[in-house]
Amino acid sequence: MSPADSAPLLTAEDVSRRFGSFTAVDRVSLTVGAGEIVGLLGANGAGKTTLIRMMLGLLAPSEGHIQMFGTMPSRHSRRRLGYVSQGLGLYLDMTVAENVAFNSAAFGISAGQIVLNDELEQMADRLVGSIGLGRQRQLAFACALGHRPELVVLDEPTSGVDPLARARLWDAIRSEAHRGVGVLVTTHYMEEAQQCDRLVLMAVGKVAAEGTMADIIAGRTVVQVTAASWSDAFAALGDAGHDVMLAGRRIRVAAADISEVGLALDRAGIDAELAVVPAILDEAMVAVSSSR
Repeated sequence: MSPADSAPLLTAEDVSRRFGSFTAVDRVSLTVGAGEIVGLLGANGAGKTTLIRMMLGLLAPSEGHIQMFGTMPSRHSRRRLGYVSQGLGLYLDMTVAENVAFNSAAFGISAGQIVLNDELEQMADRLVGSIGLGRQRQLAFACALGHRPELVVLDEPTSGVDPLARARLWDAIRSEAHRGVGVLVTTHYMEEAQQCDRLVLMAVGKVAAEGTMADIIAGRTVVQVTAASWSDAFAALGDAGHDVMLAGRRIRVAAADISEVGLALDRAGIDAELAVVPAILDEAMVAVSSSR
């Protein structure tokens, strides 16, 4: 059965969260189905973590409804969940083995059900605070999966992890999805977003775009600038308020009309060749966010 054919494991329906006069999340709807990986994207401050905390029942929504496994989030439903927060939820003044023992006791499983890689096994007697951020994330991920959850929520799970370890974590994420686990993951790595089945892009607390990566890019374009002095062109366009990125020695300008880019360069006295080319995901995100 595909995710589209089954009831969602996790649902947010028109949820909002206000802190005084500030609205952190504004009428957001999102679902996660069995066996799918949903990527939640957005800049810092977009409302991603606030939304996740509401979906887990850790923060009450000001408006809207949350359901986890068809009911309101509760201690019982969260036992079917694996969660890795940005703060990891580990005890830095306890050893690796003690953290494993604590997590296994919390979920009523044996410590042997939390599977550690060889590196972590060799560090079993070391304090978690001494093993480095990358290995801490590997440990948090192992602890989150030990009780065989049906739903996994990961808030920036690979931040600070080297590329090889990041690839291994994503192999594990994909393996969980293959056995029918629903996965909600926030990430700021665009190559990781490509591994998600569906993306939800947030900007200033709202859903700015959603769908597959192809849906979000959806024919969007950027202006590519080739100039003899790329550094001068880059500075001039940045000073003019454009969102600029560098690809080799070519400059790519998102969310801009080619005539606007040409005018900014003319004003700076810079000769350049301009072309409209297809956008990539992070450039499409800039365009979507800029339109909010």
